[in-house]
Amino acid sequence: MSFISEVTDEVIAQERRKARELRSSQWWKNQKGKGFCYYCKGKVHPSELTMDHVVPVIRGGKSKKGNVVPCCKDCNNKKKHLLPVEWDDHLKSLEKD
Repeated sequence: MSFISEVTDEVIAQERRKARELRSSQWWKNQKGKGFCYYCKGKVHPSELTMDHVVPVIRGGKSKKGNVVPCCKDCNNKKKHLLPVEWDDHLKSLEKD
């Protein structure tokens, strides 16, 4: 049995509700206001940043300050439900010499 299937729909729904609440917090607005993607470090207009769970909810991650980061839509779409270590090659390709 994979870990993904062990996270119930109820738990996922609960964490998504928490994420919606967190998005309206001043803390989150301050994070987005910095205007940088957590992953690629690119400068992004705050309105274009999305909330990403470093450990995805479907993989057991929680919607809390230590697990959510602002990121650009491109990084969020590429990461999907992966852990950062699972897409390390992509992250390394973004590093600038």
